[in-house]
Amino acid sequence: MKYGYTRPFGEKELNQLQYYKLHQLGEIEILQESHSHAKKRDALDVLLSKLSTGDELFVYSFYALADSTRHLLDLLHLFQERQVVVHFLANNISTSSTASYTFLDIIEKLVHFQSEMISEKTKIGLLEAQKKGNTAGRPKKSKSSITKAIEMYHAKKSLDEIKEVTGISKSTLYRNLEN
Repeated sequence: MKYGYTRPFGEKELNQLQYYKLHQLGEIEILQESHSHAKKRDALDVLLSKLSTGDELFVYSFYALADSTRHLLDLLHLFQERQVVVHFLANNISTSSTASYTFLDIIEKLVHFQSEMISEKTKIGLLEAQKKGNTAGRPKKSKSSITKAIEMYHAKKSLDEIKEVTGISKSTLYRNLEN
């Protein structure tokens, strides 16, 4: 039996690509997570209960399947025990492949996976913060403070005095003067 497994990414385009690649495979049962969180992966649990000897699993990338390098390794051991072949479409890797990868190739793929995982978790965290009304980065300076700082600059006030009165730094002042 052929199975596909998807888990949402932070980027909409990657989600669409993930689903597209799996649907291109034809006759395949796709199990889909409703969220990208590491905990309570119901679709993965269902998938693991269904897989048996000779089955094939198709996933878009390492990150779609696992939450960490350790988790990936544990799942790969489980699949090996059950004699399930896993295909990572984005990485062009299959556990059935007889082509030998050099140690360097494997390490490069794992490093890429690790950075992809960190990037996805960061994007998810930022999206969750945005939903709660929090924004990333420094708070913006008020328009009135910037206007006051520009007026003081044109009135030939010192940069220290401008900063003391308005709270606007030299770099923020010059950036706004250019605009």
